[in-house]
Amino acid sequence: MSDHQNLLAEQRRALILDEVRRRGGVRVKELTRKLNVSDMTVRRDLDALARTGLVEKVHGGAVPVVEASTHEPGFEAKSALEPTAKEDIARAAARFAVPGSAIALSGGTTTYALAHQLLDVPDLTVVTNSVRVADVFHTAQQTGGAGGRRPGAATVVLTGGMRTPSDALVGPVADQAIRTLHFDMLFIGVHGISVEAGLSTPNLAEAETNRRFVGAARRVVVVADHTKWGTVGLSSFARLADVDALVTDSGLSPEARAEIGEHLPSLVVAGEDGGGLPAGPESGGDGRGKG
Repeated sequence: MSDHQNLLAEQRRALILDEVRRRGGVRVKELTRKLNVSDMTVRRDLDALARTGLVEKVHGGAVPVVEASTHEPGFEAKSALEPTAKEDIARAAARFAVPGSAIALSGGTTTYALAHQLLDVPDLTVVTNSVRVADVFHTAQQTGGAGGRRPGAATVVLTGGMRTPSDALVGPVADQAIRTLHFDMLFIGVHGISVEAGLSTPNLAEAETNRRFVGAARRVVVVADHTKWGTVGLSSFARLADVDALVTDSGLSPEARAEIGEHLPSLVVAGEDGGGLPAGPESGGDGRGKG
């Protein structure tokens, strides 16, 4: 009888592990219903899986064990990943930008797509640590007439610094440039975002520069496709509590949406969400009170 019970336990745990990996996490209550077993049985199974390093127990359930990523693809390689999602995210995120405001754009392929969508927002002051983002605005400013600027074109400040494989400028020079600045809004791309690790990147110097960006912004808007949720980079640079909104794409699972809803004040799913925008500078709200 005991051998039969052990076999059933192994089968249950295999099913639980498959659910955790497929869905990115499960809750104890869901497993009790699905497996038709007691709460105590499920918790024992999760304990057993956690001891073998296959899952990580969290409050009310379990999530996959995620190894911290240290690989940083180049800009061109990253551009080929989820290109349609990035364009959708960029169009949705552009609705946050208020004419005449001071914004920051971090390096990255999603913020590069966003830069193109911001060209029609008049009188922006844009601070960026991305040469590619700066080039988007610089090219648009050219009128072809004696070096003049297009009326309402953005004023762009490039931070300087050392270039990463993903074409972000980071390091002490960039950090010093950002330190004395204040932004109405920061649009930031991420390598990974999760409840436990917050916002993360594989590059230590980029993490510090991003940390400066977050600290200088009244509002922080993360632009990230659905594959970034649950990914953890080597270095965290902000908590979810520092984020005002996440703009993502429709590939995000219902389970992930529910989890994000528990931790972030605003989730905008490109192509699906008609609202969710936090109060802008003109509304008199001050977001998280930063400044």
